[in-house]
Amino acid sequence: MASFSNLTIGIAVVSFTVFQLLFHVLSPWVSTRITPGFNNLSRKRKIEWNSRTVSTFHALVVGGFCLYILLYDDAVNADHLWGDPSIVKLNIAITTGYLISDLLLIIYYWKAIGDKFFVIHHLAALYAYYFVLGKGLLAYFGNFRLLAEFSTPFVNQRWFFEVLGYPKSSKANIVNGVLMTVVFFVVRIAVMPIYYSHVISSFGTEAFQRLGFAAQSAWIISSVVLDVMNVMWMVKIAKGCYKVICLIGQEEAKTHRNGKSD
Repeated sequence: MASFSNLTIGIAVVSFTVFQLLFHVLSPWVSTRITPGFNNLSRKRKIEWNSRTVSTFHALVVGGFCLYILLYDDAVNADHLWGDPSIVKLNIAITTGYLISDLLLIIYYWKAIGDKFFVIHHLAALYAYYFVLGKGLLAYFGNFRLLAEFSTPFVNQRWFFEVLGYPKSSKANIVNGVLMTVVFFVVRIAVMPIYYSHVISSFGTEAFQRLGFAAQSAWIISSVVLDVMNVMWMVKIAKGCYKVICLIGQEEAKTHRNGKSD
């Protein structure tokens, strides 16, 4: 039976509260003062702006924590299935608070930020994290999934540039677009062989059998669902990056022709 510690519940509740405050209070207050274009946005755009600001903040916090754990948490890295989850639980509790907060905001502001894929993503992640937080299982894999958050700030920044009217051919947009594509590929696609090699190597072991069917199925199914969406998003991002690169080539060719005609 699952058992959530008071510390885990407390962190998740605090996380939820902080992210709600960031969305409703801090993001609009800061954005109004540092980005003049924010005041010119429609109500719908402002809602999404605040949502993406919160998303970026969450990604930076848990992404950094995740990397620290992968590098220095010997207990979890030594035993991928049953390693001591104490530190990982802190990070996943933060993410759980964020996911619940974001899920409620998506539902409440569905016309502005509603997206069925994000609902599926959040529910799949929450179901998998239940086994980490409640039963102390699969801490390594639960933490590993958070590597994906490193791509989130670049994805959000692309949207910020778009709504602020930055041309797609602007240097800032191009640099961010290339970084977004590269980072997204590295932390969500290129790591798949590493992740699934660890998954497959655990099959049939005594430690794997002790997990039980519920944890096994939640782990595998949620991983596959999340990675199918990652591949779909990667295809869209790659197509967008390709279009920008083609646009740059056309602009350079046009400039070159104009130079010759002069």
